Amino acid sequence: MAHKPYDVIIIGGGIHGTGVAQAAAAAGHSVLLLEQEKLASGTSSRSSKLIHGGLRYLEGMHFSLVRECLRERALLLKNAPSLVKLQPFHIPVYKDTRRRPWLVRSGLTLYAVLGGFNCASLFRSLGKSQWQDLDGLDTIGLEAVFRYYDAQTDDAALTRAVMHSAISLGAELVTGAQFISGQLNDNGAVVQYKKDAQTITCEARVVVNAGGPWANQILEKFTPSQPPHAVDLVQGTHIIIEGTLNKGIYYMEAPTDRRAIFAMPWHGKILVGTTETPFDAGADPASAAPHEQEAQYLLKTMASYFPAYRNLPTNPVCSAFAGLRVLPRGDSSEGNNNSAFTRPRETVLHTDRTTAPRLLTIYGGKLTAYRATAEKSLQRLQSSLPSRKAIANTRRLTLEDPGADHG
Repeated sequence: MAHKPYDVIIIGGGIHGTGVAQAAAAAGHSVLLLEQEKLASGTSSRSSKLIHGGLRYLEGMHFSLVRECLRERALLLKNAPSLVKLQPFHIPVYKDTRRRPWLVRSGLTLYAVLGGFNCASLFRSLGKSQWQDLDGLDTIGLEAVFRYYDAQTDDAALTRAVMHSAISLGAELVTGAQFISGQLNDNGAVVQYKKDAQTITCEARVVVNAGGPWANQILEKFTPSQPPHAVDLVQGTHIIIEGTLNKGIYYMEAPTDRRAIFAMPWHGKILVGTTETPFDAGADPASAAPHEQEAQYLLKTMASYFPAYRNLPTNPVCSAFAGLRVLPRGDSSEGNNNSAFTRPRETVLHTDRTTAPRLLTIYGGKLTAYRATAEKSLQRLQSSLPSRKAIANTRRLTLEDPGADHG
């Protein structure tokens, strides 16, 4: 069965796929997005639910990434007020905390500078009289508590909202679409997918591979053969535990390896995460699942900060979920989990050729910066796309969740 031609076909209905769909439709292009299950069924529903600049990335001197994310955070706070909410974050510093108060204060000052010194970038140190009011936080050995602000979202709802915006601009969405093959030619690409036992063939000027952890598997189905970019998959597990946090989100150091762990309110309970565990590159990304040792690692971190979670008679874990991050290939000599934590987080846009590309693959990327990533993707593909009249600017589009039944 043949289908009409499109300017852009996107494979993958996570936040980056829907972001490209919105950007391309806003630029006036005809767009088709193919998703094998439902929107946000992969990593885009299994993140830390944060819209943030990435305070911890300052340690790796990723200043441009932090600045970009803070800029995108500001846009989301303005354009998606029902989905993205500013929250107070607390950083407790104890006698044995690796990041000393002067270092935390310096980092928060730089964070404020990169954020443009707006109201969302302000921070302060809490006096000792306020420590007892921080959700039962352990005050023994506590030296300082800093409060700053970042934002929280429902990642799946945000993904649906972005696709809803794309559809309102003319984009088309097909869920339950199994990608079969892609053939690159002088005019673009021919894509085949299966839907309800029917094989459908489409033509496109360009194809965007936004398959996330499945990106290289998707590349294998293209002809001529496409060399994959070297990446590692890293599993991030979160647990949801009984309890409430009324004062906001807590930025903690894991006692074993000093990684940053967040504890945050989530639907009347507490979400704690995340881990960074190497994932077998040969395994199916759909098989990603929380490990017991990951849950215990997160519980141990929670208990080290909140005495109420020490020596519990029953397991407080209600549920857990795991997602996969796509990171640039690391040094094979780095054998510990912390190597993933310190790995560069830049997004890689990999094309089939340097001039007039027909296929672009997105590797990695941050939830917060999805719109900027989509914008960059279109810029890379501009020479291959026909000239169209833009109908909207994604910087000014309101985002609203149409509901879980959408897509």
